[in-house]
Amino acid sequence: MPISETDLIYRDDGSIYHLGLHPEQVPDIIFTVGDPERVSTVSQCFDAVKTRVAHREFVSHMGRIGNHSLMVISSGMGTDNVEILMTELDALVNVNRETCQPNENLRSLTIIRLGTSGALQPEVALDSLLVSQAAVGLDTLMQFYSHPVPPVWQEAVAQLKPALDLEFTPYVAEADAELVAQFESQFQLGVTVTCPGFYAPQGRQVRLASRQNRLLNKLISFRLASGPLSNLEMETAGYYALGKLLGHRMLSVNAILANRATGRFSSHPQKTILNMIEQVLVKMDEF
Repeated sequence: MPISETDLIYRDDGSIYHLGLHPEQVPDIIFTVGDPERVSTVSQCFDAVKTRVAHREFVSHMGRIGNHSLMVISSGMGTDNVEILMTELDALVNVNRETCQPNENLRSLTIIRLGTSGALQPEVALDSLLVSQAAVGLDTLMQFYSHPVPPVWQEAVAQLKPALDLEFTPYVAEADAELVAQFESQFQLGVTVTCPGFYAPQGRQVRLASRQNRLLNKLISFRLASGPLSNLEMETAGYYALGKLLGHRMLSVNAILANRATGRFSSHPQKTILNMIEQVLVKMDEF
């Protein structure tokens, strides 16, 4: 049955509704960032930038490094935006525009998030780089998809719900194991918490009090069988879960700009972000 034109929407020029991209513009290797202004920080490291597209918060630069075609695109913040980005990227490469049917042969993209994050443990150093082996989703995106929690994480999910006083069950999704292996000797590894907001969902308080009493302390003290939760941000679990469901290779690399356990923030965040970008891009041949 064809996909409805109200389920998958295209613009008058044939580009997909939110991203503003055409199928031929999507390479096999894609880097994502949250901040639209960070797109140019990544693409300035390309050997050449061939195309620039901007629509809403989704800014895309397509180019190359050596013989590798690649793209960097911004998602904006949060797993709601990640759902739009992942669904539309997948549709561009795996849905026939004319028939509105999935292609018989599906493409698998390599998608690497270059993000910023706050550490939950004192030993995760400011300005360090961390690769998320897995991510715990405290957002409710996977309440709307059939995403089974990997068996190794089921006990942790069952314990985390009452520990954080949640009214819904968190989910866990894992990175692509081969991509993790390419970084594990160089970057620290961790389990990331993905939150549905920046303030109360991450244990911050300005004028409104959080309903979850001492949420930050609970996240810091919670222990998995493999150890503590390492850091928190707003996108990784959504990327990992949707990537698994859609058949794409996913990795999230985090520049640690804050340590919530010690209450300290980086004195040179832009330098740390640029260091992350350069260290990841130098590994292009391995992707």
